[in-house]
Amino acid sequence: MKILRVICLCTIIGFIGSCIGQNRMKNILFKEDFYTPLNTQKWIAEIEPLPNSKVFTQENKLILDTKGGVTVWYNQVLTGNYEILFKRKIIVADGKNDRLSDLNVFWLAETPNNTNLFTRTGKFEDYDSLNMYYVGMGGNTNTTTRFRKYEANTQRKLLAEKNEAKYLLKPNHEYQIKIIVKDKITSFWVDGEKFFEANDEHFPSKSYFGFRSTFSHQEIWDFKVLRL
Repeated sequence: MKILRVICLCTIIGFIGSCIGQNRMKNILFKEDFYTPLNTQKWIAEIEPLPNSKVFTQENKLILDTKGGVTVWYNQVLTGNYEILFKRKIIVADGKNDRLSDLNVFWLAETPNNTNLFTRTGKFEDYDSLNMYYVGMGGNTNTTTRFRKYEANTQRKLLAEKNEAKYLLKPNHEYQIKIIVKDKITSFWVDGEKFFEANDEHFPSKSYFGFRSTFSHQEIWDFKVLRL
């Protein structure tokens, strides 16, 4: 009888786990495996025009390998409640751009007058005119991790800053990044830990997400957007 109860319990647990997995699959809005050459209709790369700078796909990963600033926008309007998930690694080996710095992201991004978002050169200052949220993890050569809210040419409001070693970057570490936008709250998570959160009554109804970095060599893969 005891063995039977254990078998039943295992069966129930397995069934629940399967249902949860199926439910998450149904909630996937977008998914990118990077198994083909970079789709420039889906991904808009803005690269500062410096030598040895490129964005491409390789072995099912998006590669940012640049001497200067770079933004890669996901060209899909995001609305409502959602969760962005992806894995990301800062490569530190013997490459020309290998540098431990700047695992950065833009999200909830929009232009003030709903003009074309994708008109910038990759220079960091070019993005001051946007409304958006920004995390710069391991910025300034891995000395700062900051959370900002951009308010179109008026200010880049510093919402929070965490510069202790646990919030900075580790070389060649596989990070699991999660960004949540839900019910006027947005948060940024790293490896299951919430780093930052903000409440905002005025999220844009339509917005964009972008990977951001400068002078570094990075890999990004397993990108998903889930409906919450």
